[in-house]
Amino acid sequence: MKKFLAEFKDFAMRGNVMDLAVGVIIGGAFSAITTSLINDIIMPILGIFTDSISFADLSFTVNGAVITYGNFIQAVLNFIIMALVVFCMIKVMNKLHRKKEEPQPPAAPPEPSGEEKLLMEIRDLLKENRSNA
Repeated sequence: MKKFLAEFKDFAMRGNVMDLAVGVIIGGAFSAITTSLINDIIMPILGIFTDSISFADLSFTVNGAVITYGNFIQAVLNFIIMALVVFCMIKVMNKLHRKKEEPQPPAAPPEPSGEEKLLMEIRDLLKENRSNA
């Protein structure tokens, strides 16, 4: 039993599991923000065009069963907006990450020393003499 508990502790304390737990918690909070954005800002604006404050009011009845297709439309819009926001956030994070990883351009080569300049002049003169001969 001790071995099992030790293995579980190692598993639970591994970095990936902790990162996942943090992601789930932040995702829940982010979901609440996105739901508020949709319900409190976007849906009332869309309600102006549909003569309704919320899509949740859209429904019809079939043999006594109420089909609330407005809730489905609202859930789909919620998903699309959340996916768009997450996509934009990841795009920005990737752009910032790429800037960090870009290697710095190599520094300009150092200025040749006087001795190197003299050797280059001699080399150029020798080439000139060979081509003239």
